[in-house]
Amino acid sequence: MNPLLLTDIEAAVRAGWGADTMTPECRSQWTADNPARDQCGVTALVLHDLLGGDLLRGEVHVDGRWTDFHWWNRIGGEYEIDLTREQFAPEEVVTEGTVVARPPRIDRLREEYELLRTRVLHRLDETAASRAR
Repeated sequence: MNPLLLTDIEAAVRAGWGADTMTPECRSQWTADNPARDQCGVTALVLHDLLGGDLLRGEVHVDGRWTDFHWWNRIGGEYEIDLTREQFAPEEVVTEGTVVARPPRIDRLREEYELLRTRVLHRLDETAASRAR
Protein backbone atom coordinates (compact mmCIF):
# COMPACT_ATOMS: atom_id res chain seq x y z
CA MET A 1 0.00 0.00 0.00
CA ASN A 2 1.30 3.47 -0.87
CA PRO A 3 1.57 5.79 2.10
CA LEU A 4 -0.35 9.04 2.19
CA LEU A 5 1.71 12.15 1.63
CA LEU A 6 1.44 15.46 3.41
CA THR A 7 0.20 16.90 0.11
CA ASP A 8 -2.66 14.36 0.22
CA ILE A 9 -3.58 15.47 3.73
CA GLU A 10 -3.40 19.14 2.75
CA ALA A 11 -5.62 18.58 -0.30
CA ALA A 12 -8.15 16.65 1.81
CA VAL A 13 -8.27 19.38 4.45
CA ARG A 14 -8.64 22.19 1.93
CA ALA A 15 -11.40 20.27 0.11
CA GLY A 16 -13.21 19.81 3.43
CA TRP A 17 -13.43 23.47 4.37
CA GLY A 18 -16.71 25.32 4.03
CA ALA A 19 -18.89 27.78 5.86
CA ASP A 20 -20.21 24.84 7.87
CA THR A 21 -16.76 24.07 9.35
CA MET A 22 -16.08 27.55 10.70
CA THR A 23 -17.33 29.35 13.80
CA PRO A 24 -21.12 29.72 13.45
CA GLU A 25 -21.01 33.45 14.22
CA CYS A 26 -18.63 33.97 11.27
CA ARG A 27 -20.38 31.83 8.65
CA SER A 28 -21.90 34.77 6.82
CA GLN A 29 -18.34 36.02 6.18
CA TRP A 30 -17.14 32.83 4.44
CA THR A 31 -16.01 33.25 0.84
CA ALA A 32 -14.44 30.96 -1.72
CA ASP A 33 -11.75 33.63 -2.15
CA ASN A 34 -10.51 32.98 1.41
CA PRO A 35 -11.69 29.49 2.38
CA ALA A 36 -9.03 29.17 5.12
CA ARG A 37 -10.61 32.02 7.11
CA ASP A 38 -11.63 30.90 10.59
CA GLN A 39 -10.69 27.26 9.90
CA CYS A 40 -7.52 27.16 12.02
CA GLY A 41 -8.83 25.56 15.20
CA VAL A 42 -10.68 22.66 13.60
CA THR A 43 -7.88 22.18 11.05
CA ALA A 44 -5.20 22.02 13.77
CA LEU A 45 -7.23 19.42 15.67
CA VAL A 46 -7.75 17.24 12.58
CA LEU A 47 -4.03 17.43 11.74
CA HIS A 48 -3.24 16.53 15.35
CA ASP A 49 -5.48 13.47 14.99
CA LEU A 50 -3.60 12.41 11.86
CA LEU A 51 -0.02 13.41 12.63
CA GLY A 52 0.26 13.89 16.39
CA GLY A 53 2.79 16.46 17.51
CA ASP A 54 2.06 19.74 19.25
CA LEU A 55 -0.82 22.16 18.97
CA LEU A 56 0.43 25.74 18.75
CA ARG A 57 -1.55 28.86 19.51
CA GLY A 58 -0.54 32.42 18.74
CA GLU A 59 -2.33 35.70 19.10
CA VAL A 60 -3.63 37.75 16.18
CA HIS A 61 -3.04 41.48 16.53
CA VAL A 62 -4.23 44.41 14.44
CA ASP A 63 -2.64 47.79 15.16
CA GLY A 64 -1.02 46.26 18.24
CA ARG A 65 -4.32 45.08 19.72
CA TRP A 66 -5.33 41.46 20.27
CA THR A 67 -8.22 40.38 18.05
CA ASP A 68 -8.19 36.58 18.13
CA PHE A 69 -6.15 33.40 18.48
CA HIS A 70 -4.57 31.41 15.66
CA TRP A 71 -3.91 27.65 15.84
CA TRP A 72 -1.47 25.44 13.92
CA ASN A 73 0.72 22.35 14.40
CA ARG A 74 4.31 21.34 15.03
CA ILE A 75 5.38 17.86 14.03
CA GLY A 76 8.51 16.07 15.16
CA GLY A 77 9.40 18.86 17.54
CA GLU A 78 10.51 21.24 14.79
CA TYR A 79 8.37 21.20 11.63
CA GLU A 80 5.50 23.65 11.73
CA ILE A 81 2.45 23.05 9.56
CA ASP A 82 0.00 25.91 9.18
CA LEU A 83 -2.56 25.23 6.47
CA THR A 84 -4.58 28.35 7.30
CA ARG A 85 -1.92 31.07 7.52
CA GLU A 86 -3.05 32.62 4.21
CA GLN A 87 -6.35 33.65 5.82
CA PHE A 88 -4.81 36.78 7.29
CA ALA A 89 -4.78 40.25 5.77
CA PRO A 90 -1.48 42.18 5.81
CA GLU A 91 -2.54 44.21 8.85
CA GLU A 92 -3.17 41.05 10.90
CA VAL A 93 0.00 39.97 12.71
CA VAL A 94 0.31 36.55 14.32
CA THR A 95 2.61 36.22 17.32
CA GLU A 96 4.95 33.32 17.90
CA GLY A 97 3.05 30.22 18.92
CA THR A 98 3.14 28.51 22.27
CA VAL A 99 2.38 24.84 22.84
CA VAL A 100 -1.14 24.26 24.11
CA ALA A 101 -2.38 20.97 25.53
CA ARG A 102 -5.17 19.38 23.55
CA PRO A 103 -8.39 19.65 25.51
CA PRO A 104 -9.64 16.27 26.78
CA ARG A 105 -13.04 17.06 25.25
CA ILE A 106 -13.92 19.27 22.36
CA ASP A 107 -16.89 21.39 23.37
CA ARG A 108 -16.45 24.54 21.30
CA LEU A 109 -16.82 23.84 17.56
CA ARG A 110 -17.25 20.09 18.15
CA GLU A 111 -19.74 19.69 15.30
CA GLU A 112 -17.53 21.67 12.92
CA TYR A 113 -14.46 19.63 13.92
CA GLU A 114 -16.31 16.34 13.48
CA LEU A 115 -17.62 17.42 10.09
CA LEU A 116 -14.18 18.43 8.84
CA ARG A 117 -12.61 15.27 10.27
CA THR A 118 -15.19 13.07 8.53
CA ARG A 119 -14.65 14.84 5.20
CA VAL A 120 -10.86 14.60 5.47
CA LEU A 121 -10.86 10.91 6.42
CA HIS A 122 -13.28 10.12 3.58
CA ARG A 123 -11.10 11.95 1.05
CA LEU A 124 -7.94 10.24 2.34
CA ASP A 125 -9.66 6.83 2.08
CA GLU A 126 -10.56 7.65 -1.53
CA THR A 127 -6.98 8.73 -2.26
CA ALA A 128 -5.53 5.55 -0.77
CA ALA A 129 -8.04 3.38 -2.67
CA SER A 130 -7.24 5.03 -6.00
CA ARG A 131 -3.52 4.45 -5.45
CA ALA A 132 -4.12 0.79 -4.61
CA ARG A 133 -5.72 0.17 -8.01
